[in-house]
Amino acid sequence: MSLPENTTPAREEFVYVSPEDPRALPLFTELAEEYDQRYGSIFGEPASAELYRYPAETFLPPLGAFVLLLRDGVAVAGGAFKILDDRTTELKRIWASSAHRRQGLAKRVLTELEDESRRRGYVRSYLTTGPRQPEAVRLYLGAGWTPLFDVDATADEIGVYGFAKSLTEAPLEAEDIQRGYDAERAEARVAFSHLLSGESTAA
Repeated sequence: MSLPENTTPAREEFVYVSPEDPRALPLFTELAEEYDQRYGSIFGEPASAELYRYPAETFLPPLGAFVLLLRDGVAVAGGAFKILDDRTTELKRIWASSAHRRQGLAKRVLTELEDESRRRGYVRSYLTTGPRQPEAVRLYLGAGWTPLFDVDATADEIGVYGFAKSLTEAPLEAEDIQRGYDAERAEARVAFSHLLSGESTAA
């Protein structure tokens, strides 16, 4: 499909910045609103509190990374990772602006974070997503991530959806990741079970 006459293609680039970069604020604001709309209050606080659990330094070298996908200088998608152990990154905050959905932007961010993990010498990655984000589950399955849960189970049985991926040609070795995920899932399962059944867990 050709561009209209006198129209130049949008300039796109990945930039690694601090989570406190002003260009990231609209994405964070929208993500916080959507978290609260989907999950309400769990663990006695708004779901968006999860976005502020870690200090900004967690997502800056050498502890992690925070990337924005800019289109003509405006952030249209972004994501981050933090270091889980000396072999593993944990991906977080993968998000595309609602005004730019269905353009494959979240998948591009996911791929960029995988590539950056490799560039820094990490050999595998881990991530989780919640039971009310089926589009994220589809994204990770479609991008070759290995589910750490029973794919035939229901959302309320699973609670937190966990995934892992080898970043090399070697087979994925994830026994230790599986143990950590199982512990995280057990802790969150009660809250998500109430959420999915329509009960409130707010204090």
